[in-house]
Amino acid sequence: MSQTTNQSWGGRFSEPTDAFVARFTASVDFDQRMARHDIQGSIAHATMLARVGVLSEDERDAIVAGLKEILQEIEAGTFEWSVALEDVHMNIEARLTQKIGITGKKLHTGRSRNDQVATDIRLYMRDEIDAVAAELARLRAGLIELADREADTIMPGFTHLQTAQPVTFGHHLLAWQEMLARDHERLLDCRKRVNVMPLGAAALAGTTYPIDRHLTAELLGFERPAENSLDAVSDRDFGIEFAAFASLLLMHLSRMSEELVLWTSAQFDFINLPDRFCTGSSIMPQKKNPDVPELVRGKTGRVYGHLIGLLTLMKSQPLAYNKDNQEDKEPLFDTLDTVLGCLRAFADMIPAIESKKDSMREAARRGFSTATDLADYLVRKGVAFRDAHEIVGLSVAYGIQNHKDLSEMSLDELRQFSDVIEADVFEVLTLEGSVAARNHIGGTAPDQVRAAAQRARDALAQYVTTQQATTEEHDQ
Repeated sequence: MSQTTNQSWGGRFSEPTDAFVARFTASVDFDQRMARHDIQGSIAHATMLARVGVLSEDERDAIVAGLKEILQEIEAGTFEWSVALEDVHMNIEARLTQKIGITGKKLHTGRSRNDQVATDIRLYMRDEIDAVAAELARLRAGLIELADREADTIMPGFTHLQTAQPVTFGHHLLAWQEMLARDHERLLDCRKRVNVMPLGAAALAGTTYPIDRHLTAELLGFERPAENSLDAVSDRDFGIEFAAFASLLLMHLSRMSEELVLWTSAQFDFINLPDRFCTGSSIMPQKKNPDVPELVRGKTGRVYGHLIGLLTLMKSQPLAYNKDNQEDKEPLFDTLDTVLGCLRAFADMIPAIESKKDSMREAARRGFSTATDLADYLVRKGVAFRDAHEIVGLSVAYGIQNHKDLSEMSLDELRQFSDVIEADVFEVLTLEGSVAARNHIGGTAPDQVRAAAQRARDALAQYVTTQQATTEEHDQ
């Protein structure tokens, strides 16, 4: 510490930092969550310095032992954090020097806080991404199994929130699964760019010490060291990319939430959410509010805001590191926390959904949802599609006027619009016939839903296997 400023960097300063400025510029209140990763990076750095002869083996051993003891203090909650020491890095380094003496001051040889923090945040994010991937896989697995169970459950499909055609509940759930599958791909792709090591870039230009960055990268499980020292310390693309992934994921969860909220209402009455995922009203005793999906829907805007904040943070920064980058952590940490919380809530809730099959079927029966099936029937009888479209439109108008669905009309009533209609028309006007007719890949036929669920199950298993292999390789 400088005698004048009580700071590790204070040698050229003639007075201490203003007390308010010290608090204003400190980050230890929020970056201490990276302590384990800071220590992990420091142990690898010390190991490398000893390997290239900058530290002796005894110095390395003292540093490593001291850092492990500090980690125990932090995990036990006995470590004393100091705002005066600014950040997680200086708090740990000061404690190390306190424990092992002057050798502790040698740890920072060949590195800067610029490359140190960039390394810490990547190590931290890599672990958090693995946790997010695990929760996302759990949610997808629950969706797939629920879809498989509901492959035969008929419900109305909507466009413009108007009844369009009958589909199966399982088919609808697998549409959600497709959204999440794309999110899973984006997340694992993002992880590849997180897994690049900045350490060794030092402040911005590299170091004059004979460091071995490939060794350090190997010790920390990074795929490779960053190629350019200027970019290494100033790049935050990986954080922005994660926030973009999170925004898309929350957008998808929000769309699901909107449907869950609608479906639990008395007006739809399609599903039941167990009581443990709902709350009541302080004044209306009959209320059962779908708070979990509502809150997830609300948190979406919060994550969007963090993405815009991170983009704005970086948009005008010249190379290389700037103090602005301290502002990347709080939005990024909150994004990670929010995503993990939302995924956990959904992964717990989705498998517990109970479908109300009779309500769904009755809703699908209303609204002339088999009108397109009638048009297709007429086309197969040789009627041009545009003429068939008009015939069905007239049939629907008649049904509205007489309060009858197409399937409720007699053959004579239907034939007044086209004499090609025969008794076999009722095979296509039933809800079961309608969904069964869409018997192709991507269609809503129950057999196709089951096949799609199995394909999704197999694809998810492959993702999980790949992720486990990557994690095991990192741990080794």
